[in-house]
Amino acid sequence: MPMSLEATEIKKNDKSSALDIYLPPERKKVSGGGVPHVVAKNFSIYYGEFEAVKKVNADILSKYVTAIIGPSGCGKSTFLRAINRMNDLIPSCHTTGALMFDGEDVYGKFTDEVLLRKKIGMVFQKPNPFPKSIYDNIAYGPRLHGVKDKKTLDEIVEKSLRKAALWDEVSDRLQKNALGMSGGQQQRLCVARTLAVEPEILLLDEPTSALDPKATAKIEDLIQELRGSYTIMIVTHNMQQASRVSDSTMFFYEGVLVEHAPTAQLFTRPKDQMTEDYITGRFS
Repeated sequence: MPMSLEATEIKKNDKSSALDIYLPPERKKVSGGGVPHVVAKNFSIYYGEFEAVKKVNADILSKYVTAIIGPSGCGKSTFLRAINRMNDLIPSCHTTGALMFDGEDVYGKFTDEVLLRKKIGMVFQKPNPFPKSIYDNIAYGPRLHGVKDKKTLDEIVEKSLRKAALWDEVSDRLQKNALGMSGGQQQRLCVARTLAVEPEILLLDEPTSALDPKATAKIEDLIQELRGSYTIMIVTHNMQQASRVSDSTMFFYEGVLVEHAPTAQLFTRPKDQMTEDYITGRFS
């Protein structure tokens, strides 16, 4: 596919990013977007002596949706979990290089992991609501961070459920056990629970792989609603999903970041032959 006329006419002194060149017009209007939010510099992740993620250099742009694709075991989820230090729970895991969040070293000596995970929330592959009421699931994080006022908690719960497009479905049963919700509702509840502590970044690790097509569509719609307000990173095996919801895409293979480009460019004009082979199904 040839480069658009818009792209060919961009002058050398134009400060538009590559994303601005390739994204459709409706995706250019992101307030505050386009600024690096997470920066990896020769960043590697090891399990013992095994290098699972190899010297990644990448800028994750603020308020855009970044998809991470690649075959199983290629380091996608390992890289995602590194951003809010979830890999610290694995004793043998250690890192080299630098991973910066808002200009601060994620793995710095004085980094507060609790505060980091408040700013960088995560939703996992399988919905994991607490065995509590819907209300208490959402209020859990704010309470943990010191919010005690009932009126304030009520406002946070409603606001978070509305952001997760769930309020209209559950507003009349907030005291019901969250485990009684459908799988798709539980996953959106987990998103709402994460949003309740007002993160800057939302990490989604294959959030729809356990859901049916209808529930998957609702999660994808939710991502589109949230883009522009949060920096979102989503690991997915579904390349159609990556192309639908993301602004940029990272392709990993055997721990190496092979290519990172605007989604439209990566899926139509990949620079690396390995990327083309993967997205065209020559290997998986």
